[in-house]
Amino acid sequence: MDASTEFTPWLSLFGGALIGLSAVLLMGLHGRIAGLTGIVRGVLPPVSEGWQWRLAFLAGAALSPLLLLAAGSEIPFAVPISMPALIIGGFIVGIGVTYGNGCPSGHGVCGISRLSARSIVAVVTFMITAAITVYVSRHVFGA
Repeated sequence: MDASTEFTPWLSLFGGALIGLSAVLLMGLHGRIAGLTGIVRGVLPPVSEGWQWRLAFLAGAALSPLLLLAAGSEIPFAVPISMPALIIGGFIVGIGVTYGNGCPSGHGVCGISRLSARSIVAVVTFMITAAITVYVSRHVFGA
């Protein structure tokens, strides 16, 4: 079975708990929302106040796979998509994040837990769009 689609309930539960814990700690200790769009935006010019914690957060996210490799584990994930398709997809996601005023991590993890109506609508929109995208890519384009 392809490791990228293998059902792993315990690993998923553990990963989700860590994401939730980090969001709670960031909000509780620093009063900040763990939305990646806002975190990235804060380190890009013009740099926001408090850019240091944002840079540390992003460095941790970027270096985590390298730490996993250094510990002797493999990262069982391959992206079977061309680089131009990834770039186009990233651009489209960037447009959606701009119009949605945030990303799935901010809206889904932090916004819904605060019962934000805007975040609930955003996450429902993300999910519907994802379902349509999977259907079209598999059944129309045969991916």
